[in-house]
Amino acid sequence: MRILYFSKDYTTHDYRFLSALARTEHHIGFLRLERGKQVLEKRSLPCEIEIIPWAGGKRSQRIIDIPNLLRSLKRVIKKFHPDIIQTGPIQRSAFLVALTGFEPLLTMSWGYDLLVDANRNRLWQWITSYTLKRSAVLVGDCETIRRRAVSFGMRPDRIITFPWGADINRYSPGDDGGLRKQLGWGDDVFVLLSTRSWEPIYGVVDLVKAFIFAAQKRPELRLLLLGGGSEDIEIHRLINSAGVGDKVKYAGLISQEELPRYYRAADIYVSASYSDGTSISLLEALATGLPAIVSDIPGNREWITPGQEGWLFSVGDPETLVNAIVYANDHRSQLLTMGRKARLLAEQRGNWEENFPKLFDAFTIAMND
Repeated sequence: MRILYFSKDYTTHDYRFLSALARTEHHIGFLRLERGKQVLEKRSLPCEIEIIPWAGGKRSQRIIDIPNLLRSLKRVIKKFHPDIIQTGPIQRSAFLVALTGFEPLLTMSWGYDLLVDANRNRLWQWITSYTLKRSAVLVGDCETIRRRAVSFGMRPDRIITFPWGADINRYSPGDDGGLRKQLGWGDDVFVLLSTRSWEPIYGVVDLVKAFIFAAQKRPELRLLLLGGGSEDIEIHRLINSAGVGDKVKYAGLISQEELPRYYRAADIYVSASYSDGTSISLLEALATGLPAIVSDIPGNREWITPGQEGWLFSVGDPETLVNAIVYANDHRSQLLTMGRKARLLAEQRGNWEENFPKLFDAFTIAMND
């Protein structure tokens, strides 16, 4: 089977899907819609993947680019002659494919496309509905996405739901290789880990604000910030103004090879995201045996039972996050048991190797449409 994999950019998620597809007997072509300023994945594509040259993939997409991209995409389809196109997010690459009239179309929701983008305005609502109604099948990573897709006209029997999952062999409990000591922190401090991009949707500013207030109550708190993004200036300003810079470490963009050590060096994982389907970083934390404090949104509620694998706090409310952080710090004796439950949950429901083959159920539905 000839599969054209068409994504917005090139991310860690794309690498995982393409690497898994490369191990199959299928011929895979990769098409990239945009090339953002920030590098989202440093690993090269597997050599088995054919990178398709076309008009896109050189910069961020603009509305005025659509006619040229559409013509180029039609030429790609004619030349590559795919049996199926696997594409997402919905309102970007999947919409372009829908405009070509190609069938069968396997649309992949990236979470934010249905939870955030679909609500932007009436035009985005129409694009969402248009694309889904022309999709042979939709792949989503949680029940929240499934319900949203149905509300935009997607047939329930044409939706395949599975958590994309974590590599539970790579992300597992273990030694941090001395990382915590390298950071200058001992066992007497309590380390919070954030791995989310510094963009408004992920609430890292809320997390920083909560940490500042929590650290005033509990001086032993420390914050380990990974990543970066558009809120860089504001985050540094908040930390410097509050005088807690000595309690914060900025690690930047960490490679997938090194990332497990950072989970193991922390005492708890924290995410203040405003919107998520199934968060891969949350699953990585759970797989590493790290309890989590996460925002009380539908996607997170599918994974975290308060007091079992972690705690939930009111989204957009730093004060309730402060309370959750202080509580976790004051009840460290509970974390070992919670970590074991977190790991078990990841093994049972969040295993990438076991979940990925469900993508072929979607292929079967689409090809038999």
